[in-house]
Amino acid sequence: MDSRWLPIVLAPFMGSFLGVLVTRLPAGRPIAWVRSACDGCGRRLTAADLVPILSYVALRGRCRSCGAPIERLHLWIELAALAVAVSAATTAQDAAALWADCVLGWGLLALAWIDARTMILPDALTLPLIPAGLAATAWLDQTALVEHAIGAISGYAAFQAIAMLYRRIRGREGLGGGDAKLLAVAGAWLGLSALPWVVLLAATFGLTIAAVMRYRGHAVDATTVLPFGPFLVLAIWVVRIGQIPG
Repeated sequence: MDSRWLPIVLAPFMGSFLGVLVTRLPAGRPIAWVRSACDGCGRRLTAADLVPILSYVALRGRCRSCGAPIERLHLWIELAALAVAVSAATTAQDAAALWADCVLGWGLLALAWIDARTMILPDALTLPLIPAGLAATAWLDQTALVEHAIGAISGYAAFQAIAMLYRRIRGREGLGGGDAKLLAVAGAWLGLSALPWVVLLAATFGLTIAAVMRYRGHAVDATTVLPFGPFLVLAIWVVRIGQIPG
């Protein structure tokens, strides 16, 4: 098998793990060494129940024992993890770059999903992506390491400064510390020169979603709280895969 196909083949299985991560990590539940079970009847799931995508389709989204619906999150995140690998494969120059892109993409996917559900970007996922980005940079292009390290520091410092200014002007939180750490991730993986693109795209995505929500009748004003993490994640991925200068 061509080594470039391996991340694509493994992607749904990674998505299955991310589904566990997304549901258990925010709740403080153990992630490893615990067998998956049906939320309805408690029956432990077998290997036949855990084949990514195919098991959900074969079972029509229901537990084979009690018929309770299986949360669609698991199907969607498995498909999303596959989409990450496929999109990375279209631009990666070699297998090493493809694996690096997949590590970033799968990590970002979990962060976006958790932030959308809980308004939290957990340090347990965000912080490891910073040294991982620097390590990937050193592996793929050692000459860019200094710029990426400066990008990580600058990204964090810039968002912290913006958050502090927002608090002083508006008297309430606007950007969380997790957003600043996520921009540090962007700097580590993309470099200093890519950060303006990331911020611009993330803001554009956020304003677009807010406009769509308002058009559909949702009350959207200056006090409306939206998780910014998913927009940052999408922007980081677009810059990375789109190979926007950075």
